[in-house]
Amino acid sequence: MSRLAKRVRGIGESVTLQISAKAKSMKKDGVDVVGLAAGEPDFDTPDHIKAEAVKAIKEGFTKYTPASGMPELKEAICRKFKSDSGLDYASPQVVVSNGAKHSLYNIFEAICDEGDEILIPSPYWLSYPAMVKLCLAKPIFIETGSNNNYKITRKDLERMITPKTKAIVLNSPSNPTGCVYDKSELEFIAEAAVKNKIYVVSDEIYDKLIYDGKKHVSIASLGKDIYDLTFTVNGVSKSYSMTGWRIGYTAGPQDAMKVIANLQSHGASNPSSISQRAAIAALTQDQSCLEKMRQEFANRRDLMMSLVADIKNMKAVRPEGAFYVFCDISEAGMDSLKFATRLLDEAKVAVIPGGPFGANGCIRLSFATSRENIEKGLGRIKEWMKTNG
Repeated sequence: MSRLAKRVRGIGESVTLQISAKAKSMKKDGVDVVGLAAGEPDFDTPDHIKAEAVKAIKEGFTKYTPASGMPELKEAICRKFKSDSGLDYASPQVVVSNGAKHSLYNIFEAICDEGDEILIPSPYWLSYPAMVKLCLAKPIFIETGSNNNYKITRKDLERMITPKTKAIVLNSPSNPTGCVYDKSELEFIAEAAVKNKIYVVSDEIYDKLIYDGKKHVSIASLGKDIYDLTFTVNGVSKSYSMTGWRIGYTAGPQDAMKVIANLQSHGASNPSSISQRAAIAALTQDQSCLEKMRQEFANRRDLMMSLVADIKNMKAVRPEGAFYVFCDISEAGMDSLKFATRLLDEAKVAVIPGGPFGANGCIRLSFATSRENIEKGLGRIKEWMKTNG
């Protein structure tokens, strides 16, 4: 172990994957586990997308593509950004990667020098700090609370910016909290970024999963100055239920995207040719699947929130996007890992502890599962909390 690079020694396995793997193992052994931990839609990939992948295989489309992605896919991505967010990107400004996680890591590799500081609102998706550390920069957390729907304020942001600040990470809609930043909130973030000449890494992977009539706004759409500082990250995993296909993408300043393209050409080369063909179908063909899934998620959210409200020592802010309910369990007298571990062992319900997200008094519940599972799982939690909370 001592001969391994120092920067990798402290990087542990994703806790979300650990919990999910343990739950799957228990199910395999015949245990009746209810999974409320998944970070992926339970719907199948739409048939027309799968059909395009089958067609690609039959046509022998199984060779290398350009390392930064197929021109046809990049063009489809540019059209998506224009139609959805009013963003004008050209193909050289886009790099297609092996999932949005890969896209994010590429960005941090490209912008981080040793000692740089990357601002991350907390709670946060647990991989952000790990990526930043691997790139020898330092994650700096901006604490938020349920009183403000887990969103940063102008005052907190301005207070945390230093001469070492290289970028701020923005995740809207958010994993794990489900918060969605509106235009006015994005405007003060953009103003601070432009004033201090810092990048914005805008993770918009859940942009199609927004509820209650709210509208997704891309921060890069708020003017040329912030556009020139923003990396906009998205993909097909969540919106089109294509998590296993591994297609994500970044658009940003052309000089920076050239560097990212070069980086990917040496580190990973192109994403799967077949998955890229499927992604083109996802972005350019029938979009009715999006609304069907979004509406079902909205109904499941409402069901989960009504059930959480009836559980002792659990409370949650109503999520406006994504497919998670972030629950405060601090009054239960346990940290989040102990809570989640005991809940899985004793009540046979899998949830994700909030500690790795920067909130040790919370757990993350996923409503990317059937209504039957939501009712069953929350029923078990309610009974378990009567004697353990």
